[in-house]
Amino acid sequence: MTSHDPHSFVSSLGSKLATRSRHVCFFLGAGVGRSCGLPDVGGLQDIVLEALGDTDRTLLNNQLQNNNLEGALSRIRRIANLISGEETVDGLTADSARDLDKSICRQIARALDIDVEDNYPVICLAAWLARTSYHLPVELFTVNYDLLLEDALETMRVPYFDGFIGAINAAFHTEFVEALTGSPTETLPSFFVRLWKLHGSLNWIWNDNGHIVRIGQPAPNDLPAAIYPSDTKYDDSRRVPFLVLQDRFRRALNQPETLVLICGYSFSDDHLNEMIYDAATRRERSEFIAFLYSDIPDALADRAKITPNLQIVSRTEAIIGGARADWKEPDDPLPDIWSDGRCQLPDFTVFARYLARSMRHVHVQDNAIRALLERALDQENSQSQGDADA
Repeated sequence: MTSHDPHSFVSSLGSKLATRSRHVCFFLGAGVGRSCGLPDVGGLQDIVLEALGDTDRTLLNNQLQNNNLEGALSRIRRIANLISGEETVDGLTADSARDLDKSICRQIARALDIDVEDNYPVICLAAWLARTSYHLPVELFTVNYDLLLEDALETMRVPYFDGFIGAINAAFHTEFVEALTGSPTETLPSFFVRLWKLHGSLNWIWNDNGHIVRIGQPAPNDLPAAIYPSDTKYDDSRRVPFLVLQDRFRRALNQPETLVLICGYSFSDDHLNEMIYDAATRRERSEFIAFLYSDIPDALADRAKITPNLQIVSRTEAIIGGARADWKEPDDPLPDIWSDGRCQLPDFTVFARYLARSMRHVHVQDNAIRALLERALDQENSQSQGDADA
């Protein structure tokens, strides 16, 4: 019976990450925030509903009949911009739809407050980024609104560029985002990590001119954060960052010999899925590795079986080279990566710790990174001791 060897997979992954000429991209979903204690989309929806008043809760529930929270937000915004005066749709006037939009965004911002969360997994990723030396910049794409990545990158003193320039009301600069990675038109140095927030951020707001700017803190209560782009085209100027960043995602995926690591993403967005599938089909020398904590969706499995460079890694099985099979129990289990009869890499905490630990033989001068590595080793030793006692 066919099976996949976790030792072979981890060795291959390490070799790919060690190739400094590779273009490396991460695509990070809600599972990353969940590893730090933040809610996923379903949990966030429940929190928002609980926090809203009775009237707003009823209005939002009406929009959630055939939508998730993001789909409901998009429909509410569509209503706000397609009707006027006292006209109503689903009990909403244009004004009440805008008010509901603000209330929802306000509750999302409160729910994603990182002050009380454990940012350790993302700190591990940032520690690895701090020591990388790829010829091309590492690109982080995320659909998350929270500020976990910004907090981690700044904690580990990793220089990054997110499309905005400035400190108080940072303006979005399309020309820097559109510059092709590694091309003569790209003026930013390669050691600057690129952070692209495809669905907006808690610290993006609309200014008085109707443009999105980034401020130095989460949006205040009286200003809704510019999160999740509406799918309507009522005003392209209000959608510029989202359109430009989405195009950047498409072009990054299609850059030759790119390594794309997909973490914490459930493949529930058909539009983003198609961009990933299309790039994997067109760029056969690129590699796409998706780590799934839950079961592999049927549609994703069907695509991976006919797309050899699209690898799917779950805790109990994997699709590698188009072959779907269970993991083989290793004779000598890899510390932390294999436990309880499962591959643990789809857990973002484990994967990020693996990245940080891969620097074990690098001379570390930064005290913060040293402490981080020691913490990872302590956790590994504690788990090993627990297994021995059992």
